[in-house]
Amino acid sequence: MSATTTIELEAASLQATPSQHGRNSQHEQRAELTSTESRVETKGTTAVIIAAIGGVTLISSMLAGLVTIGLPVIARDLKISDALLIWPVSIYSLTCGCTLILAGAVADVVGSRVMYLLGTFLQSIFTMACGLSRTSLQLIIFRGFAGVAISFCLPSAVSLIMHYFSSGRRRNLAFAVMGGGQPIGFTLGLVTGGGLTDSLGWQVGFYLGAGINTVLFLLALFSLPQIKRQQSLTLQRLQTDIDWIGAFVLSTSLALLLYVFATWTADIANIRSPESISCLALGAALLPAFATWIHRQEKLGKAVLIRNSIWRNKAFTSICVNVFLTWGAFNATEVFLTFFFQDVQGLSATAASIRFLPEPVAGAVTNILIGLYVHRLRADWALMTSFMLSALSPLLLAVMKQGSSYWEYVFPAVALVPISSDVLWTISQLVITAEFEENTQALAGGVFNTVAQIGKSIGLALAAIIASSTTIKVSVPGSSHDDQLLEGYRAAWWFTFAATMSCICVTILGLRNIGKVGVKRD
Repeated sequence: MSATTTIELEAASLQATPSQHGRNSQHEQRAELTSTESRVETKGTTAVIIAAIGGVTLISSMLAGLVTIGLPVIARDLKISDALLIWPVSIYSLTCGCTLILAGAVADVVGSRVMYLLGTFLQSIFTMACGLSRTSLQLIIFRGFAGVAISFCLPSAVSLIMHYFSSGRRRNLAFAVMGGGQPIGFTLGLVTGGGLTDSLGWQVGFYLGAGINTVLFLLALFSLPQIKRQQSLTLQRLQTDIDWIGAFVLSTSLALLLYVFATWTADIANIRSPESISCLALGAALLPAFATWIHRQEKLGKAVLIRNSIWRNKAFTSICVNVFLTWGAFNATEVFLTFFFQDVQGLSATAASIRFLPEPVAGAVTNILIGLYVHRLRADWALMTSFMLSALSPLLLAVMKQGSSYWEYVFPAVALVPISSDVLWTISQLVITAEFEENTQALAGGVFNTVAQIGKSIGLALAAIIASSTTIKVSVPGSSHDDQLLEGYRAAWWFTFAATMSCICVTILGLRNIGKVGVKRD
C-alpha cells in the first residue's frame, strides 16, 4: 500500500473511541460477509458487470431528461393542470430521495444483488406503465413508484461495486461509469426526448426506456455473480439489524422537505402558504429528533442508520457538502438552460435537445479519464480544477449577450457543466464508502445519493425563487417578456456560479490534505 491518506487517519481517529470493540467486531464481520471468490478480475466479466450496473442509472436519468424536455407536450396531451405541472418531474426525485437510505439499509441485510435485481425489474414495469398512462394522475403515480424502484438500485449498485472489485483501477472505473450515467443519461434524455416528442410521441420514449431497462435486467440477472454471505436472511435479522424507527423518522423528514422544495419550484407564491410552512417546520424539526434517536441507539449498542460521530470526520462532511452544492448547481443550470432554449429563443424540443449534445460527450470523456487516472491524482487538486471549469458554465450563460451565437457562449457552457459532477462522483464514492464497513456499503450509497437528491431539490427550488423574483422585479412597461425571463435566468445562473465556486472553498478548508484516493491496496 502507498502512503496513508488523511481520510484513513481521520477514520482511524474516529475508530479509537469507546466503541472500539464494536467497530472491531464489525470489521471481523466484514471479512466473513465477503468472500474473496466474489472479486472479479477478468476484463470481460468486468465490462459486463459495469454495463449492467451503470446502464440502469443511465436509463433512469435518461427518462428524467425525457420528461423534462417533453413536459409541455405531456401536459397538453394529459391535460395536466398548472398546479400539477411540476409533479411528473418532481415526484420521481421526491420518492427516490426519501427512500434511499432505508433501501440501502435493507439491501445490506437481504443482499445487494437481490435488491438491485428487484429494483431493476420494477423500474421496467413502472416505466412501461408511464408510457401507457392516460391521465395525469396515472403518470404521476407511476413516476413516483419508479422513483422508489431506482432507490433500490442506487445504493445496491455501490455495494456491488465494492464487493466485486478490489481497490484500484477497476473499482474506480466502475464508479466513474456509474456516476457518468446520471448526467450523461439526463442529457441523452433531453436529446432523444426532444426528437421523439416532436415525431413519434413522448410515450415512445418510455417504451424505449422500458425495453432497454429490461435488457439490462436480464444482463444483470445472468452476469452478476452471487455474493457469498455467512449469515442467512431471517426475520429476526430484519427486525434487529435495521433501525426502522430511525428510518421512518428520517424518511418522513426528507419527504416533507422535498415536497416543500418541489412546491416552491412550481410556484414561488407557495412559499407563503400555510401548508408549505407547516411541512417545512415539521420536516426541519424531525432532523434533530432523528439525531437524538441515533444518539440513544448508539448509547444502547443497537442498530443505527448513520452514526452521529461520522459527521466529525472533516473529509466525509466536506465531501457531502460538495455533493449537495454541486448537484444543486448542475441541475439548476441545466434546467434553466432548457427553459432558455424553449421559452426565450422559441426553439422546438428537438432543436433545443440537439444543443445539449456536447454535454454527454464531455461527460463521457471526463468519466473515462477520471476512472483510469484518479488513483494517480491528488484528489483535492482534481476537485478544485473541475469546480473551476464547471463554474465557467453558469458564468458564461450569465454574461452572454442577447442575440449572440450558440458557439460563442452556450456551446462551451454546455460542454463544461458536467465536469465537476463527474469528477466529484467518483472521488466522493471512494471517500464515503471508506467511512462505512463493507457490510454496510449499500447504506453508504444511500447516504451519497440522498445528499445528491436533496441538493438537486433545494438547488432548483432556490434558483427558481431567484429567477421568478428577478423576473417580477424587472417587469416594467415597455420591456419584452423574453427580456424579463432572460434576466431571471441570468440571476439563477449567477446563483449556480456562486454555489460551484463555494465548492472550491469547501475543498480548500476540508480536503486540502486528502491525498490520493482509489489507490490499489495489497
